[in-house]
Amino acid sequence: MDGNRGTRRADYLSFLVRLCRVSVEGAPVWRASLQRPGAPEQQLFAGLEELLDFLRSETGEGGAGKTNEKEAPMG
Repeated sequence: MDGNRGTRRADYLSFLVRLCRVSVEGAPVWRASLQRPGAPEQQLFAGLEELLDFLRSETGEGGAGKTNEKEAPMG
């Protein structure tokens, strides 16, 4: 598999995702960071929706907010 980003979509993607809940003006908010294996840099996200939008674009799944609970688990 080619680790470079291009126009071709991969069948397998791997990321390290870190989530941290912080308080913003007294309300809990999730912050996220994402790192590709072997890459020193991280991508930061202000919230879960921003992270999900990124993952949807990486996978080519443009249907924002659509989930299929009957899908088989990974493995």
